Amino acid sequence: MRTCDIITGAAIAALLLLPTAAFAAGDAAKEIATAQVHADLAGTATDPNYTYMHLHHTLNCLVGPGGNGFDVKQMNPCAADGTGAIPDTSDPAKKKALEGLAARTRAAIANTDPAGAKKEAAGVAAALKAMK
Repeated sequence: MRTCDIITGAAIAALLLLPTAAFAAGDAAKEIATAQVHADLAGTATDPNYTYMHLHHTLNCLVGPGGNGFDVKQMNPCAADGTGAIPDTSDPAKKKALEGLAARTRAAIANTDPAGAKKEAAGVAAALKAMK
């Protein structure tokens, strides 16, 4: 067997062992829908802790790991769907709108008034719903 045949065979075997998700493109639509669910939960929570927790989930779905404001200490409900709605969106206008919603979500997280954070979360949820 030639050296190049061995290397080619090894490379093919290695590719077959990789998880299928490594080849799948992110599902921005699903990430947007999940972000919207968590923004809704943040906007309707009766406990301020849940408001802020779901705002973090919303932001994690929007920006993805390594994105501005991604919190590794919080759940990323979109982890199995891609790398975040913003990085997985190819439409420039939609990407810009999502970046604006991520900024609003970061502002809501920073808002120390739970009522104000809930109001902003509800606005983010409505905007995400309109993007579907």
